[in-house]
This record gives sequence, C-alpha cells and structure tokens, in this order.
Amino acid sequence: MTSMKDRETGFENKFAHDEELRFKATARRNKLLGLWAAEKLGKTGEAAEAYAREVVMADFEEAGDEDVFRKVRGDFDAAGVEQSDHQIRRTMLELLDVAAEQVRSS
Repeated sequence: MTSMKDRETGFENKFAHDEELRFKATARRNKLLGLWAAEKLGKTGEAAEAYAREVVMADFEEAGDEDVFRKVRGDFDAAGVEQSDHQIRRTMLELLDVAAEQVRSS
C-alpha cells in the first residue's frame, strides 16, 4: 500500500513542479513579449522595462493568453503600430518557446 501512496505523491510532486515551470515560462514569455512590443512602440530603457511589467501584470486579469494579447493589441492600435493579430500571436508562441528554454536552463 505504501508503494501506491509513494507513486501518488510522486505524481503530485511532478504535477506541481510542471505547473511551476509553466507559470515561470509564461511570466518570462510575457516579459519578453512586453520588451518586443515596447520596441515596436518606440520605448527604450526604463520605459521599455516598465511596459514589459505592465504586460506581465495584464496576464492576471483572466485565465489564458487573451488578456495579454488584448493589452498588446490595444496599445499597438492606440499608437498606430502595424502588426496583425497573427503576427502578435505568432510572436507570443515563439517567445513561449524561448522562455521555456530559458526556464529549463536556469
């Protein structure tokens, strides 16, 4: 019976670890996305870092990526930045891969 409990505990620990890595990768992706968007918006230095933090915070509005997408899309629209929805979403996916690799490497 203890081996079954050990397996259960092992699965729970792996799940918790995987969720933590997923959270860290998503947060890092959002920061990278914010820096990418800041560049498109003409922001540099501290203004770019501050904008990246805004993008990270936007992810806490609702589950999923739509809140982050809407933040960037809205800011691009307000500033007249030409990026299609597809380009933004593709960049989000590409940066998630980069972020996941960075999290695994750290």
